[in-house]
Amino acid sequence: MDLHKVAAAHAATLPLSTKEFPFGPEHEVYKVRGKVFLLLTILNDEPIITLKSDPEIGASLRSGFPTIQAGYHMNKVHWLSISDGERITKDFIEGLVEESYELVISTLPKYKRP
Repeated sequence: MDLHKVAAAHAATLPLSTKEFPFGPEHEVYKVRGKVFLLLTILNDEPIITLKSDPEIGASLRSGFPTIQAGYHMNKVHWLSISDGERITKDFIEGLVEESYELVISTLPKYKRP
């Protein structure tokens, strides 16, 4: 599975999602209303995605999946970085992208929410 391709394709379908490169061409960033909900990059020659997660769910995922770590260069409680692994599926990634998007939307003022 191409982790970046799956995450990017799903992020692009979400309302008001935009793709930017604020940290350079090697860091693809997806935002909603100017707020980041997904980052795609390469770490140690391996593609990773970084997304927002509920702290309790994130802790559970980190303990249950060897390829899920605390967010790379992000708040370690609220963000996860994920690399490809045995149990990392397309549906799983799409669900995490949606969760991240929803968490970011929930912090926006109601008039800015899609």
